[in-house]
Amino acid sequence: MALFPTSMPRALTAAAAAAVVLGMSGCSQQPSVENADVPAWKATALPSASGIVAEDSGRILSARPVNHTENLAAGTYTLTLVCDGGGKAFLAVGSAGQRLVDLGAACYGTRETTKITLAKAATLDLSVSSVDTPTLYAYQLVQAD
Repeated sequence: MALFPTSMPRALTAAAAAAVVLGMSGCSQQPSVENADVPAWKATALPSASGIVAEDSGRILSARPVNHTENLAAGTYTLTLVCDGGGKAFLAVGSAGQRLVDLGAACYGTRETTKITLAKAATLDLSVSSVDTPTLYAYQLVQAD
């Protein structure tokens, strides 16, 4: 009878250790953002479209935003943002010191889209950021029909 009480905690400890090992092995099989093939990911995450006037993709490895500048003609554009890696990514678009669009996307492959209308040609300042790093991001700006 004395063996039963000491063997039960050992059995529970062994079961808990096995659960931890199984859980860790499941996590380690997911590709890391740092080692991801960004062009291959972008090709599946963001469908190709005709009329693309600006696009970018990459990794956000720190809380510092990734900034780009694009010169666009007057017109209406569709802006799409997608990210992966967990958390959320943000894309801020401004021109001449004024904010035009703030777009946020959940980083689980969900695409977020919005329209931008420019009354005249403008230089757009695009800033992609995330506090949930590391994160993959991709965006495209397409001339709307």
